[in-house]
Amino acid sequence: MVGAGIGGVAAAVALEGCGWQVTVLERAAELGEVGAGISVWPSSVAVLEELGIEGVEKAAVPAGMAGMRRPDGRWVVEAAALGVEIPVMIHRAQLHELITDRFGPGVTVRTGITVTGISQDAAGVTVTAGDESLRAELVVAADGLRSVVRRALHPSHPGPRYSGYTAYRGIADVDLSDGGGETWGRGQRFGFAKLIDGRYYWYATANREAGLASDAGEVARRFGDWHDPIPALLAGTPPEYVLRNDIYDLPLPLVPFVSGRVVLLGDAAHAMTPNLGRGACSAIEDAGALARHLRATEDLATALAAYDAERRPVTAKLVKRSRAIGRLGQVDNRMLCVLRDGLLGLGGTAAGLAGRLSAGLSARRRRVEQSRM
Repeated sequence: MVGAGIGGVAAAVALEGCGWQVTVLERAAELGEVGAGISVWPSSVAVLEELGIEGVEKAAVPAGMAGMRRPDGRWVVEAAALGVEIPVMIHRAQLHELITDRFGPGVTVRTGITVTGISQDAAGVTVTAGDESLRAELVVAADGLRSVVRRALHPSHPGPRYSGYTAYRGIADVDLSDGGGETWGRGQRFGFAKLIDGRYYWYATANREAGLASDAGEVARRFGDWHDPIPALLAGTPPEYVLRNDIYDLPLPLVPFVSGRVVLLGDAAHAMTPNLGRGACSAIEDAGALARHLRATEDLATALAAYDAERRPVTAKLVKRSRAIGRLGQVDNRMLCVLRDGLLGLGGTAAGLAGRLSAGLSARRRRVEQSRM
């Protein structure tokens, strides 16, 4: 296993559950995750439970998204009536710990190991890490957006592409009654949600060139005059703990997720912008799919081909949808923003009506079925 982020450690648990001896190679000096929140969708919670990883919902809180607002606080659409699937919010470090706590004796973790190359033959795979070479029957590469393994397997692939905007993230220790949600402005967005420990995870995006330097007060200058409780969230976050990352994804078509005995997983396979909140969840679902296909057949090539056939089309759609939502959210033309907000408001109203109608029909069917019993 190359990489010990959320996808990598989930895959390690999955492979151990299939009877494999797993060695996890991690570049960082110790296991862990960055200090930000993450949304875990029900489908991913189900996969974690299938892998024997429990407690996610106990360590998380329903996102309770309040909908979408304008910077002055006016509502564009409220989510309460939409009837949409709601994720749970958890600190990334907590989720990572819940997964690694499931490691058994079949998992060995080696930190401070930087993989520099990979090669394979009919019998197995050789992973190079500096002066050291390691052999394996199967290598799962979960080494992220700038995957060394993906680049070695597909040297002609163009690699990550910049989305046109950067992201800021933080954890605020504040007392609020607001349910959270997103606010869309001109070329800028801000969202927040409550964590189970009472703190709030917040994130923001802004159009700007890639690689520009940033100072501690930049996010406050951009969003400090937006509606409450955004100023309080920013004030409750020490500037030195604000994370900033330029946002990249992988261009379509995605490369094959399987090459011989090497498997790509998570961002190494399908890095996407965070607009759907599905990046880490997709990596978890990759791990679950890989385990399922390995258990279904003793033929490794058949299992890996089935994994690629299942996961590549699904994640390619997510990459495309997420990028499209980002483009819509980052519109900076005033008139286009007015049009966007109006259309989203109408769409939200229609979705709410459809959701209530569907719920009503379902309830009516249940009553009819019960009356026949």
